[in-house]
Amino acid sequence: MINPLWLRSFCTLVDVSHFTRTAEQLNMTQSGVSQHVRKLEEQLGRPLLIRHGKQFTLTDAGERLYQEGRIVLSGLAELEKHVGDDPAFEGLVRVVSPGSVGLKLYQQLLLLQKKHPKLVIDYRFAPNREVERLISEHKVDIGFMTSSSMMNEVHIQPIGEEELLLVTPHTVQSPSWAQLQALGFIDHPDGAYHAGLLLGANYPEFEEGQTFERSGFCNQISLILEPVAMGLGFTVLPRHAIAAFNKPYSICVNQLPKSVTETLYLGVHRNKLLPSRVHTVLDEAKRCLK
Repeated sequence: MINPLWLRSFCTLVDVSHFTRTAEQLNMTQSGVSQHVRKLEEQLGRPLLIRHGKQFTLTDAGERLYQEGRIVLSGLAELEKHVGDDPAFEGLVRVVSPGSVGLKLYQQLLLLQKKHPKLVIDYRFAPNREVERLISEHKVDIGFMTSSSMMNEVHIQPIGEEELLLVTPHTVQSPSWAQLQALGFIDHPDGAYHAGLLLGANYPEFEEGQTFERSGFCNQISLILEPVAMGLGFTVLPRHAIAAFNKPYSICVNQLPKSVTETLYLGVHRNKLLPSRVHTVLDEAKRCLK
């Protein structure tokens, strides 16, 4: 493989047409420039220059090396520039979170992208364990979770709290235990976990591990409240998910005596240095989720 330093010396010499001025331009000695040319000739097994005193002309091999070498050196310069660049508002940032967080955060990140069009937001919705896996496999840059991580390679830090709320049809307010049982539960991927946290803290009748008769299930965060709005059951959801529902008049959000929140965690790969564009998105996300 041709040494790029030798190649740079040779191409600069051809451009300048003078050994001494080439040495000055490259901060080298004249003998150093000559040595680089000689090493190239030895490696390629043919002369590159025909010297005429202090002047020279290129051989056919020298002409080909110069033409191709300029392309190589230009490519290396571009590579160095691209690798060295770390723009704060340009490039792809991959984010993943559970749905309730995403309903609040995604819209804000799109506004950030609109402000900086070269910043590309790739947002995915996934449950906690999937978020954790995507971070560990370097498939996303940032992950948000509502539970702690059990993987050593995933570094997490708490960045906020999400309040859990009991949601019933608008005709049912401050429901009793019997009313909840009669309504039935609209389940979702985190339904049992959320219901256990909130109802266990507020209803003495609730027993650990207890399940309600399900009157429906939905795994699309934006649609979970649809059956509740139609009077088909109740559910427990984080406040962010409820705030995004477009029929607030058809549901009742019940403020129970004991407030229950779950911690929201930010997760990144422990062994990855985050570029500036990821920090830009992180700063906006933290501001949004305060």
